[in-house]
Amino acid sequence: MRIGVVFPQTEFGTDPIAIRDYAQAAESLGYRHILAYDHVVGANPDRPRRLKGPYTFQDPFFEPFVLFSFMAAVTQDIELTTGIIILPQRQTVLVAKQAATLDVLCGGRLRLGVGIGWNWVEYEALDQEFSNRGRRVEEQIDLLRALWTRPLVKYEGRWHEVPDAGLNPLPIQRPVPIWIGGHADPVLRRVATIGDGWMPNYRLAADARQSLDKIGRYLDEAGRSWDEIGLEPRLMYGDGDSQRWAMVIEEWQAVGATHLSINTMGCGFETPAEHIQAMQTFAGFAGLSG
Repeated sequence: MRIGVVFPQTEFGTDPIAIRDYAQAAESLGYRHILAYDHVVGANPDRPRRLKGPYTFQDPFFEPFVLFSFMAAVTQDIELTTGIIILPQRQTVLVAKQAATLDVLCGGRLRLGVGIGWNWVEYEALDQEFSNRGRRVEEQIDLLRALWTRPLVKYEGRWHEVPDAGLNPLPIQRPVPIWIGGHADPVLRRVATIGDGWMPNYRLAADARQSLDKIGRYLDEAGRSWDEIGLEPRLMYGDGDSQRWAMVIEEWQAVGATHLSINTMGCGFETPAEHIQAMQTFAGFAGLSG
């Protein structure tokens, strides 16, 4: 199992030196990847059409492609993973360009997690349609892979048209791996048919059992197998209970998890140093080595 860390950006602050130290510490401790969440704007929840969700305008988010370009320059080997980019609220060809550029600059260390999101206010701010986001994302993934693997692309889809044009430079990975987040039935079918991996939000493997069974059935229907896709849950650091960590990890390994990210947010840490110390503590527990 490849173990990574969730960059705790809603609690970390904006000091670039601290961000550098965090990325380098993660790499030196033996973590295999850094995962970052994505929100372009945060909404005011106290509005005429109320918005309920885990984040508001008060939660800071770095833009993942820019953040990872910075981290790429101060690290050498650690993978950079979006978990997830909210793809349908972004222009597809621009995402392809940003991802290709980042993949070149980081030496082929990018893994692109994508999803459709929940924040309709963010979609409106970015001038994108919220109601059809699930239908559009499959075409987006198809176009991304075409743009990453061919110097010239002629593409005519329902929502996209590329008139014989292409990216230069192309990414090192052709194509960049695309993992999919979410739990709805169409998402699970999407994971099985076109995904390189699944990023569930379930905290425990037992909670994911029904979804895993569905993905297995959809894989059979698509003529694919679990060997062709990865599975990456997240583990909450919590109060530092190593017995709980061991139990949760063992259960996820039993259902085939290939990756796992430790999340130090929500633990009451108030400084970057506390997050880095928690990362060190978990690395010692997990037997990681740089």
